[in-house]
Amino acid sequence: MPARSLSEMSFATIYPLYVAKVERKGHSHTELDELIHWLTGYDAAGLDAVISEQRSLAQFFEQAPSYNPNAELITGVICGCRVETITDPLMRQIRQLDKIVDELAKGKALTKIMRTA
Repeated sequence: MPARSLSEMSFATIYPLYVAKVERKGHSHTELDELIHWLTGYDAAGLDAVISEQRSLAQFFEQAPSYNPNAELITGVICGCRVETITDPLMRQIRQLDKIVDELAKGKALTKIMRTA
């Protein structure tokens, strides 16, 4: 059986892993949701719909209400790759989300993660 592409994975599969990661480090899923809203424009109802409909990561990003232009300011290494050098637009968005979740788990302030201060 061939391995599923990361872009084909359901956001509903990955979201609980993000929640567990940030909660393990003393942060809340509310903070995580705030970051997802900042990055993608999804509100609580939209995020719930993505999860309940089992949308893929590709669909999650393609259907994002308003992808934040400041996402381009997300830099650094995640999964062994520099985020800013990833050429595939979808993979870059996936890794940008991974990076901000990682920054939250490491205790970085929300304003800094959102590149506002």
